[in-house]
Amino acid sequence: MSPTAFPAAITDAQASDPAARQSAQEVAARARAIDALLPQTQCRQCGFAGCLPYAQAIAAGAAPINRCPPGGSDGIAALAHFSGQAPIALDPDCGTPRPLHVARIDESRCIGCTLCIQACPVDAIVGGSKRMHTVLAADCTGCDLCLPPCPMDCIEMIPVQPMRAWTRADADRARTLMHLRQARVARERQDNEARLTSKALHKLDELRARKDLAPEELVRRQQIVERALARVAQRRADTPDTAALGEHA
Repeated sequence: MSPTAFPAAITDAQASDPAARQSAQEVAARARAIDALLPQTQCRQCGFAGCLPYAQAIAAGAAPINRCPPGGSDGIAALAHFSGQAPIALDPDCGTPRPLHVARIDESRCIGCTLCIQACPVDAIVGGSKRMHTVLAADCTGCDLCLPPCPMDCIEMIPVQPMRAWTRADADRARTLMHLRQARVARERQDNEARLTSKALHKLDELRARKDLAPEELVRRQQIVERALARVAQRRADTPDTAALGEHA
């Protein structure tokens, strides 16, 4: 099941309609309250791209309350109580509840590809390119998202010992770690885009100073650089401000 992002932003039409804006704000407030009831494992078993998108879908009436295996029957009961619905059974298509697990990397087989680091929603895996990776067990949510991208099949999920339940404190910490990761990724993206933009502008200056190019060739090269600048600008426009979203979650 592919994760589905649910729109959180108020549309232009809603912004110009006070009633629609109020409704959107109410849905957003409900989504935050629902998100506070979810386990924050960010496992995507619900079919959405994390706990908040799932909460947003529930708040908007676009998803049922029984799609969170980590929350189990207790989580469904809490969502049912909040929404005034009767509890229902967990959707088996989403998976089944299990004891708390954490990832463990077989470091003798790890090739340092960083794909698991990129997949982890809470930065619970540390390491560098072509260097051994390891899991910070205290931060791992047991989401399993690091398993599919590993080309060496060197990650396994193991039960936490001694066995214990996933607590609200765990959920709150996981949400905080997710927001920190989102902020880090946003900073890195912005830094990379700034670097690329600076290089492209420098290249344009170089081209304008050249006297050895025919006018047609100069225009052709300038257009290539300008298209690259336009792509960077478009990526900025298309990328949601994850840090800002986190502040309101």
